[in-house]
Amino acid sequence: MTAFFDALKTQRWDDHRYYHHNRINQTLHFISAVSFVVAYGWLFIDPVVSALIGWLVSMTTRQSGHFFFEPLGYDHVNQVTNEYKEEIKVGYNLRRKVVLIAIWAAVPLALLASPDLMGLIEPHTDWTGYVRDVGAAWLALGVAGLLFRTVHLFFLRDVQTGLVWMTKILTDPFHDIKLYHRAPLQLLRGELYDPAHSRA
Repeated sequence: MTAFFDALKTQRWDDHRYYHHNRINQTLHFISAVSFVVAYGWLFIDPVVSALIGWLVSMTTRQSGHFFFEPLGYDHVNQVTNEYKEEIKVGYNLRRKVVLIAIWAAVPLALLASPDLMGLIEPHTDWTGYVRDVGAAWLALGVAGLLFRTVHLFFLRDVQTGLVWMTKILTDPFHDIKLYHRAPLQLLRGELYDPAHSRA
């Protein structure tokens, strides 16, 4: 178990030091983390609502931080190129995220074009039903995306790396609240970058 938790600590540290230089990104991750915790709670009440919160609030804020605010140039602090970081990324790098987001965006369109998804589900009869079908499909996509990359890592690296990554992803909301809860105030004080990454 010591090796597992050491690997988890390493994955978390690499994620922070390589991909969370910008205070706007950190603030968006804090918002995302809080909404993910809310979504986790809703899993026990209504999983469809949980998925809607997770994708519309949590994932939108989280990925916006990475795509629009995080520097993509040479990382002077870590002495690596962005290309290197993307190549060694354990989870979803920006290229893989684009594919995942494209599938996510296609789901509502697919349900408009084929309300029964070509006979796979009971077709919705009103807009509430449509929204719930979208939420259910997004829930399935989230689970599939998590399991796909976990199993993929079993073959690319090893079983422990995949399980560590899955554990990291599922516990990231709690860790991000701890890590980034001061970021909104630091941003309001005019601190655009984490001082450790001020040269990024």
